[in-house]
Amino acid sequence: MDVVPLLANLLEEDSIGQSLEQFLLVLSVSLSVATLSRVLPWFRQTPYTLLLVIVGLGLAVVDVRLVNLSPELILLIFLPPLLFEAGWNLNWSYLRKDLVPICLYAVVGVMISVVGIGLGLAQFAGIPLAIALLIGASLSATDPVSVVALFRELGVGKRLTVLMEGESLFNDGVAVVAFALLSGLALGTQDEFVIPVAIAQFFTFLGVGVGVGSLIGFGISYLTQRFDLPLVEQSLTLVAAYGTYSIAEALGGSGVISVVTVGLVLGNFGSRIGMNPRTRLIVSEFWDFIAFFVNSIIFLLIGDQVRFSSLGENWLPIAVAIAALLLTRAVGIYGLGLVSNTLAKSNISWRDQTVLWWGGLRGSVSIALALSIPESLPEREVVIATVFGVMLFTLLVQGLTTQPLLKGLNMLDDQAFRKTYREAIARRMALTRVLTYLSKLGDRQELDPEFCQYQAALVEGELSTLKENIQALQTKHPEFKELALEELREDLLAIEADTYADLIRSGRLNEKLSPLLQDVLVESDRSDKALS
Repeated sequence: MDVVPLLANLLEEDSIGQSLEQFLLVLSVSLSVATLSRVLPWFRQTPYTLLLVIVGLGLAVVDVRLVNLSPELILLIFLPPLLFEAGWNLNWSYLRKDLVPICLYAVVGVMISVVGIGLGLAQFAGIPLAIALLIGASLSATDPVSVVALFRELGVGKRLTVLMEGESLFNDGVAVVAFALLSGLALGTQDEFVIPVAIAQFFTFLGVGVGVGSLIGFGISYLTQRFDLPLVEQSLTLVAAYGTYSIAEALGGSGVISVVTVGLVLGNFGSRIGMNPRTRLIVSEFWDFIAFFVNSIIFLLIGDQVRFSSLGENWLPIAVAIAALLLTRAVGIYGLGLVSNTLAKSNISWRDQTVLWWGGLRGSVSIALALSIPESLPEREVVIATVFGVMLFTLLVQGLTTQPLLKGLNMLDDQAFRKTYREAIARRMALTRVLTYLSKLGDRQELDPEFCQYQAALVEGELSTLKENIQALQTKHPEFKELALEELREDLLAIEADTYADLIRSGRLNEKLSPLLQDVLVESDRSDKALS
């Protein structure tokens, strides 16, 4: 018997077993921390992603390394579902209203960040300019998962959430493209940076990504019109997230942009036309779980990968990069916000701009780009340490102080009333349905009529109290009446779109689909203008 192959197989099986045990350990720790943070009341105001980073840092302190966090693990496994879920849940009607400032922040803002951080590191930390620009590209991608989770927990307005999520979705792709264009200078494979060539490459990356994402998104939307199978449609969206990324990268485009595009298409067109409301809800809940699952793992691993000795050795570039990041972020947000308010009449308030500035956290994309640098680069450890140090500062300092900032800017008082108002409206709707059901029970002889009347009286009493509370809130906040009108408009448009979808599935509306949908969009724009 040949002993060498047998030993090799045993070692390989042992390695697979250890990797599986490590993965199960990561899964158990991350999901336990994330779940407890949602259950325990005193943790509810802190985003679970930040708690996971803190737990990961605790494991790093005692030198417990769970899994080696490679760029392939982030870019190929973790990033596509996160991008798809964000695109799926991003409402196109809200995104379209602020498309100008979002594009300015995502494109011009990234350029300001790359150049500003690069020049700062080269001037004050003594890092070669090519390496400094590479660090700037790594740190130019924002990751607002923690802040957006806090927004949703506190009931912050939709517009600020859309601005932050929209910027992050698009600047991830721009940052990845900028990193790819600048890596040749740092690695010595490119002698000079030719701006016209770089611009052509940028639009090639962008065009291929958008084209692939749109083609797959509308193709799957067409398929889902032909059947109503929730499990199959879940599987199609999952295949779309990973398949779009791989195809776009293979064709020389931006996988990040392609996944964002397919998520937007399926979330705003495919789910409305190709899925009935029940299936759309099932798929949305599926992606909510996927995002929770992936975030729970990745943020724990980010904290666990920190090397404190390396951070201490590179404290100067970390400090310079933090200062440059905050400064360039302020220039980008306030400067481009002024441009957008002047040219596009965006009317983004200074308070919203302040939250956007402070809430520009860095996370998984920055780490993946830094770790993807080849080991042949002498300054690789400096790049990784700098990116990790800045990322920790944004997550722990900026992330944990976002709620006090919102309170200091008086942005939570109105949102708290708004949340209370929405809950009162929802409870009134639920109790009204209960009362309607009780009124239909009179013919059931096995039930005591007095008992049904007693239950109906209790419900009517609660409805009367809710009516008084809602009227008091509307008197104190007259803008809530406009909120109710806006929600009614959205419900009516959704019902109309669902009706068209039913007619499409029955084969009665294929030829007249586009004009009817266009009418829906036109009516939506008119309602938006009337409300504004």
